[in-house]
Amino acid sequence: MNPPAVPPMRIATKASTRAPTDGSADAAADTGGVVGVGEDIGVIVRVAARCLRTGGALLAPTVESVKPLVILPTYNEAENILEVLQRIQQALPQADVLVVDDGSPDGTADLAEGWGADNGGHVNLLRRGAKAGLGSAYRAGFAYGLANGYEALIEMDSDLQHDPAALPSLLNAVESGADLAIGSRYVPGGHIPDWPRYREWLSRGGNRYAAVVLRLQVRDATAGFRCFAAPMLSRIPLDLVTADGYGFQIEMAYNVARRGGRIVEVPITFNDRERGTSKMSSRIVVEALVLVTWWAIRDRILRRPIAPDAS
Repeated sequence: MNPPAVPPMRIATKASTRAPTDGSADAAADTGGVVGVGEDIGVIVRVAARCLRTGGALLAPTVESVKPLVILPTYNEAENILEVLQRIQQALPQADVLVVDDGSPDGTADLAEGWGADNGGHVNLLRRGAKAGLGSAYRAGFAYGLANGYEALIEMDSDLQHDPAALPSLLNAVESGADLAIGSRYVPGGHIPDWPRYREWLSRGGNRYAAVVLRLQVRDATAGFRCFAAPMLSRIPLDLVTADGYGFQIEMAYNVARRGGRIVEVPITFNDRERGTSKMSSRIVVEALVLVTWWAIRDRILRRPIAPDAS
């Protein structure tokens, strides 16, 4: 598969440094480009950069079609990878897929490579010698995508917890001007049908803690189903993003918000894994809590400046 030619970089919408939390990409469009922020902020973000004023009227933003790349980190996902690739192709046929495999001994990489060869060549493979973590896999995938001219870069699990049917909604939010679209469990319309109540409240509590101490107006900052606009992603110095797992997702959203990016949360249904073994651990959860606390101290108490944009 040949990567797309590098297109002109699209200028992403810039809004408040605090991200909208109205709950869906559609809500932004329905207000004619004016997005409501959480009631605790009590302000209106006007998405003027993507609207035209004619006689005082605010017109809806123009939706721009972009070239997407879906990044799939894998480790021992032979039971799921073929179904994931098939469903991605059905949901978002214009997308290419990059499988970042950390030396899976069960043959995941070979299965993905074979499926791509048999189905139009829209699958590229990045083989890594050993398991290096989720954050590292996504950083490698982002570097590949930006270098090859993709305009929307999508994070997605390869275990079917993220339903590929939601891909068009995430991409549409970015095409409509979001710098980051998050598939959210905790906005109206989001669901976690298979989780016990205690697990949901632990997750909600962790997200609420991150939102409060970082002043991050996102309800599901730990979510790993998301789409970045390339212009914003290219500004983030990825070599300074060192967290893994949940911490990585919070750090990336925090980087977007601190750079004035517009974040939209799109409701999704998050399903439990049916096949294979989860890669998450208590270490990853503790890492996220420690890092969030440190970032709050660094930025709110020590008042250290934000890292310069990537060159």
